[in-house]
Amino acid sequence: MSIHEIVLPETKPETEWVRGRALKKTGGTYTHGALQLELGSLLRVWAANGHGRVGSEWRFRVAPPGKVVRPLVPDLAYLSYDALPEDAPDEAVAAPLCSPTVAIEILSPDRRPDVEDKIATYLAAGTAAVMVVDPRRRTIAVHDAVGASVLEKDDVLCLTAMPGFAVSVEEVFRRAKR
Repeated sequence: MSIHEIVLPETKPETEWVRGRALKKTGGTYTHGALQLELGSLLRVWAANGHGRVGSEWRFRVAPPGKVVRPLVPDLAYLSYDALPEDAPDEAVAAPLCSPTVAIEILSPDRRPDVEDKIATYLAAGTAAVMVVDPRRRTIAVHDAVGASVLEKDDVLCLTAMPGFAVSVEEVFRRAKR
């Protein structure tokens, strides 16, 4: 930690630094939690095959070039073993000083400008892709260095940053609806 890092206390729900201010995470609806659980379960099974770590509400200390380090807490995160080795010490894993390889945000009462700021911050700090899951529209927007694409019912979610992972968008929302 240095004077160039914004340090916020651990809170329930978590607090992160978005658009120049401390912001408590929102969520708490069944749909939000069910989507988080389903995607997290699918990702953990895939990641367990030597790809990396997957966590829910995992605090990252994110540092875009030339900016102060700030805490961001994606709903779900995948961090590859290339970014943080499997044998990294527990303290490095607890709150990594890096951006996740893939960050996943599930829309809830979040204000769109806050989500857009988080997407921009993650990508500037080196995150390969940010997925924004929209429960109301039943879509998954994938943002990366090239731009954004919106996946709908008949599409398959697969990312270069997550080799071998593939699931239909319809299946994600169907499983979360149970």
